[in-house]
Amino acid sequence: VQLMESGGGAVQTGGSLRLSCAASKYTYRHHCMGWFRQAPGKEREGVATIDHYGSPSYVDSVAGRFTISQDDVKHNLYLQMNSLQPADTAMYYCAASALLREGDDCPHPALTRGAEFIYWGQGTQVTVSS
Repeated sequence: VQLMESGGGAVQTGGSLRLSCAASKYTYRHHCMGWFRQAPGKEREGVATIDHYGSPSYVDSVAGRFTISQDDVKHNLYLQMNSLQPADTAMYYCAASALLREGDDCPHPALTRGAEFIYWGQGTQVTVSS
């Protein structure tokens, strides 16, 4: 599985960005996908995950502002980020879990720092200024 993020940038408070993650074909059908972020001096944290049925989960700090989605045709994973705040400034990473087996669950982003995810992109920087 290969992942490559794009779409990061610098915006002002209240602005929007859409992150994209190009993945290998059919990745979403067999893996849990997630977006993580890491700010300078802080631990990596989960932001949003989506399971192979397309069911999303969000951490409370981004719920209602961010939307995770996947495009099976283009094999892209997206993170639409609205109402951005300075606290959202971080390097954002796209990640995929190991191949899911029957009965496996996709972890809630509030309960993981990424240990269940074994494939990672190189990251894209998001900077929000006040």
